[in-house]
Amino acid sequence: MSRVYETIPELLSMKSYPKELFYDGDLNLLKRTKISIVGSRKPTQYSRQMIQKLSSSLSKNGICVVSGGAMGIDATAHSGAGSSNTIAVLPCGIDLRYPAVNKNLLNEIQKSGLLLSQFEHGFTATPWSFVVRNELVVALGDVLVVGEADVDSGTMRSVEFALKMKKEIYVLPQRLGESSGTNQLARDSLAKVIYDIDEFVSKFSLSQNIEPIIKDDFIAFCTTNPTYDEALVKYPQRIFEAELSGEIEIRNGRILVI
Repeated sequence: MSRVYETIPELLSMKSYPKELFYDGDLNLLKRTKISIVGSRKPTQYSRQMIQKLSSSLSKNGICVVSGGAMGIDATAHSGAGSSNTIAVLPCGIDLRYPAVNKNLLNEIQKSGLLLSQFEHGFTATPWSFVVRNELVVALGDVLVVGEADVDSGTMRSVEFALKMKKEIYVLPQRLGESSGTNQLARDSLAKVIYDIDEFVSKFSLSQNIEPIIKDDFIAFCTTNPTYDEALVKYPQRIFEAELSGEIEIRNGRILVI
C-alpha cells in the first residue's frame, strides 16, 4: 500500500479533496480517459449483459472503467473492462477484500489495474465509508453511467454527487417496472439514454475507428437460461471455458450468465 501524493485534477470536483489517498497498482490508469459505472448489487440479467458489453467496448477503445468493487453492476463493469483497464475504489483499507465474493476479481485488479481507497490499512467498511467511496468513484469519471437502480437505492446517492459536480449522467433503456431510478432520471431529463453502445463509446474514444462489439453466440444462447445438457450438446468445449472463467454459473441444472 502506498500513498498518492500528486494532485488528481478530477478530484477537485469533490466537496473536499481527500486528505489521504492510498493505492495499490498502476497509477498510470489515472491519466487515461475514465468512465464511472455504478448500479444495483442485484441487477437483472439484461443489465448485466449490457454493462458487460459497454465496459468491454470502452476498454477495447482505450477508456478506463471506474467502479466501486461491489457485487452486481460494479463487478460486471470491472470484469467486462478487464483487470488491466479498470480502477476499483474501495470502502475499506486497500489490504482488505470487500465484499469477500469479489476477492479474486480485486486481487486481479491489484496485480494489473488499480485499487484506490481513502482509508488506512485495516479499516473495515462502514455505512458512511460507502458514501465516501461513491463520491470518489463519481469524481474520477468524465461522466457517470448508471446501469440499474431503484428510486430509493444507495446508487442514487452517486447520482446526487454527479449532479452536484455537474457531470453528465447516462442510463440504459429499461423496461417499465424495472430500474425505477434510472427510468425516472431519463423521464426528468437528468440523464441521457444509451441507445447505441458504439455511438456512446465514440464520444470518448481518441480513435475514430471504434472497435465494434463482437457478438458471442454462446453467451447469447446462455441468456435464454438453457439447461446444462442443452448447452453441453450445442457448445461442448465453450461451456467448460466459460464456467472456469466465471462467465456463467450452473444452478439447478440450468445456465446463468454472471
